[in-house]
Amino acid sequence: MAGNSFGTLFRFTTWGESHGPAIGVVVDGVPPRLPLAEPDIQQWLDRRRPGQSRFTTQRREPDTVKILSGVFDGVTTGTPIQLMIENVDQRSKDYRNIADRFRPGHADYAYWKKYGIRDYRGGGRASARETASRVAAGAVARQVLGAGIAIRGALVQIGPHRIDRAAWDWAATGDNPFWCPDPAMAARWADYLDGVRKSGSSAGAVIELVASGVPAGLGEPVYDKLDGDLARAMMTINAVKGVEIGAGFAAASLSGEDNSDEMRMQDGQVAFLSNNAGGILGGISTGQDIVLRFAVKPTSSILKPMRTVDAAGNDVEIETHGRHDPCVGIRAVPVGEAMLACVLADHLLRYRAIGGAV
Repeated sequence: MAGNSFGTLFRFTTWGESHGPAIGVVVDGVPPRLPLAEPDIQQWLDRRRPGQSRFTTQRREPDTVKILSGVFDGVTTGTPIQLMIENVDQRSKDYRNIADRFRPGHADYAYWKKYGIRDYRGGGRASARETASRVAAGAVARQVLGAGIAIRGALVQIGPHRIDRAAWDWAATGDNPFWCPDPAMAARWADYLDGVRKSGSSAGAVIELVASGVPAGLGEPVYDKLDGDLARAMMTINAVKGVEIGAGFAAASLSGEDNSDEMRMQDGQVAFLSNNAGGILGGISTGQDIVLRFAVKPTSSILKPMRTVDAAGNDVEIETHGRHDPCVGIRAVPVGEAMLACVLADHLLRYRAIGGAV
């Protein structure tokens, strides 16, 4: 199977299946002598870990990471770093009733047509379980970026309910199970998702990511633009169906003078008067905050009966059992942060490789 690796200089390859003995990642291109220990990675995996509220899957995985290679005496050696996360709470029996049936909205049918075989136990490689490996890679990427670059994510919409941006409070994202920066909307989402969950349905979401402290000059025109790589990174996350940078689709309704980010000199430095470009011009970072959003579709695994077909070509119905998120967008926040970190680490190393002054 091709397509299991991501990045150029900072490059990672994930491995393992949802119901296999373990999942993991090999991270290559990490400079030597960077401090790295398992707690540096575990703190980010804990943010993604399932079963932390009634609004996420109740699969009980500790997601404990083990460093198998690439670290000696607490620092990186410059060799490939292999990380492993054991699966301890698989319930494959929950999926036996769909062994020959294709779940609508899932990758079942597409995998079967491509490979002639599929792992029906939680979706195998197509499962969002794989994203734990990305979060581990993102933790390593944060070590490469250093403390000067801050990456934060927030949920800004669940279903039709959007936050009030005037009430945005980054500190509030740690005080509710939704990574919501609007405390009042977090309370509304709790009631809304309780109803969605009890009805056996699911909801979609929009996540916003912000990277601060990113130096100007990251990005490789013409085909390796920073915003292009970021869009690709987000689209590789399970269930993501759309990405926008800066003003995004809203820019289509703006005039040229409103959309353009005018500039002035302040204290000897270029200062932008707005950030509709999301911190990227011509595929290269400008030094402003990088701002992007991605949309996650409603969870495809729902309790309501749905029409489908089986491997023999029969029209059948299917009910998906097991433990599933009523809104996969909630746990997509730390995954999006990780992919943003990986892209920035890759482009930072590429910039340094051409003699950049960062």
